Amino acid sequence: MTTTYDVRFWKTKVYAGKRGTTYYVRWAVAGRECKQPFKVKALADSFRAEIMTAARKGEAFDIDTGRPLSMQRERRDRSWYEHACAFVDLKWPSAAATTRRTHAEALTAITVRLFETERGAPDPKLMRLALGRWAFNTAKRGATDMPSDVRAALRWAAQHTSPVSALARPPVLREVLNGLALRLDGEPGAASVVARRRKILNTAIEYAVECGFLEANPLPALKWRTPKTVQPVDRRSVANPVQARTLLMSVGEHRIGRRLVAFYGCLYFAGLRPEEAAGLRLSNLAIPAAGWGDIHMDRAEPHAGREWTNSGENRDRRQLKQRDVGATRTVPCPPELTAMLHKHVVEFGTGPGGRLFVGERNHEQLPRGTVNRVWREARRDAFTESTAASPLARRPYDLRHAAVSTWLNAGISPQQVADWAGQSLEVLLRIYAKCLDGGVALMRQRIDASLGH
Repeated sequence: MTTTYDVRFWKTKVYAGKRGTTYYVRWAVAGRECKQPFKVKALADSFRAEIMTAARKGEAFDIDTGRPLSMQRERRDRSWYEHACAFVDLKWPSAAATTRRTHAEALTAITVRLFETERGAPDPKLMRLALGRWAFNTAKRGATDMPSDVRAALRWAAQHTSPVSALARPPVLREVLNGLALRLDGEPGAASVVARRRKILNTAIEYAVECGFLEANPLPALKWRTPKTVQPVDRRSVANPVQARTLLMSVGEHRIGRRLVAFYGCLYFAGLRPEEAAGLRLSNLAIPAAGWGDIHMDRAEPHAGREWTNSGENRDRRQLKQRDVGATRTVPCPPELTAMLHKHVVEFGTGPGGRLFVGERNHEQLPRGTVNRVWREARRDAFTESTAASPLARRPYDLRHAAVSTWLNAGISPQQVADWAGQSLEVLLRIYAKCLDGGVALMRQRIDASLGH
């Protein structure tokens, strides 16, 4: 290694191109010109200040790289793109299909914020597609059927992504976090999504520390507020018993909807998650000919997309949420749901392995698109135009919210409700606090009395 103390600094050059502005930090080491491009002015200023500080301290510079010796760690560094791909490969074998997809979405949002320049960059939409569907998918990254434009986009990304060590600089890390907090339209993202992406970034950084590309995780020291992740249920979205039964009746009036009435009934009367109801088999039911019974839950089948599952099917087969493999959960089956399930089996039979709910043409699994489409149509037919525009039961998942809220307002102990719903008591009370009746009418009467009415 040849070093020198002959260092000169020039003014940052600003290049305004068609795809955006690029800031070039320029300096000379032993008469040899060096430059480093950045797409954000703050990042360029931070890097320039860092190397100028090293020169003022009398630090030697490496002539080959143009960097002060304190930054030589970057010589054995790797690009963020390469590191993100390695991180995906590390997590892939043991991750659920939905987790794989979530990792890809988060890493895509992070990577596009770490490009050193926008000069020659592919179309942003193409870049997000290339990263999210191909680069951060272990099974597809080396596929021979990768489109040529996707391959070119990934080649550009690999060549123009900042090194992992750049995350040690607060302005760079803050820029990434700020980007994670925004949707593509520039509006603030959902708190749960932002928190989940930050968690994935933190795990990827910890992996970088483990690999020796960072000395320590810079995230804890950065003053950046993570949004609250547990949001209470909007009371306006919770259907009352009359509204819920009206919707179920409307579902039954659709040709395809008839085979989904019992599916939605499991969400409303038993409080199941949609992915839990989708995985129900006849063997899960312990119900009499009429009256109360039990549903023994032992699996969930979340929709992830066939490119993310090991089986190549759209739905993944997983254990119950927040439960160990093999763990079960028992929920009560009210008489009304018992009748629905018996009627469903008599009319439509069962699918492979005794599966209760399958598509009209897809007899292997229940398509998520069918579930959402039938619900939209039934809701549109059952409600007036103004009610349909409200949040009331906008999603099938809102039926589960209605079930849990009904149990709590019926006086069932919160711990029992949490067990039936498959949630912790703390999360249950935080999510459903606003859905508890709380004797509002009685409190209003007391206020009227105190005011002399």
